[in-house]
Amino acid sequence: MTLLSISRNGAVRTITLNRPEKRNALNFEMMQALIDAFDAEPHSDERVTVIRAEGKAFCAGLELSSDGLQDGAEDMVVRMFDTVQHYPLPVVARVHGPAIAGGCELALHCDFIVANMDAPFGMPLAQLGVTTDWFLTKKIMETMGLVAARELLLLGDFISAKTFHANGHIARAVPASELDAETNKIVQRLAANAPLSMRILKRLLLKQVAFYDEVDHSAEDEEVKRVFASEDALEGVAARIEKRTPQFKGS
Repeated sequence: MTLLSISRNGAVRTITLNRPEKRNALNFEMMQALIDAFDAEPHSDERVTVIRAEGKAFCAGLELSSDGLQDGAEDMVVRMFDTVQHYPLPVVARVHGPAIAGGCELALHCDFIVANMDAPFGMPLAQLGVTTDWFLTKKIMETMGLVAARELLLLGDFISAKTFHANGHIARAVPASELDAETNKIVQRLAANAPLSMRILKRLLLKQVAFYDEVDHSAEDEEVKRVFASEDALEGVAARIEKRTPQFKGS
């Protein structure tokens, strides 16, 4: 089975996450396929890309195992989000169901999010004993601001798309029955715009916040690695898989 499918219809490219039995959790194969899809120059006729998913969930984040995250997963996921964010033309996320951890970040790295108003967004990393890194935390800060970022990251609770939209964090939140129509409305408006204008406008918007990348965060990077290698991280992931309450020790 193809874990990621790509189709084209005129000016619109559609990328579909197709691992519904795993709630579209991202494994190495899917992440590499997304990197390849967004690392390439757009087709001459393309104006906009839509990311959607099969099954009940949009994306449940990175695939977990009893050993925690696979080696190299953190670096690969940053590469994946970076290629999505810097794709030259607009990217629209159609979020019909839960967008959790890496799934939440995937949506936030798109230019527009159109969501089922009942779809939950969440970053339950503190509940697992893991963390975002510098660049993924920066994206949440850019999108949500400090107060909302604290709630999303430190509490780790799910927040509905309706609330996200009311707080200005996503473009649209509509009833599930209207999701396709609302997504298509935005996609068609983007498809009608001038591609050169959209390219430079997207670059200008990204460059406005790029100066944060130059801040020295080497000490924080080492701390992130230490957290991922901690006993708490192994305990948190194991507890989630075993559906029990984790027993964190701070080590």
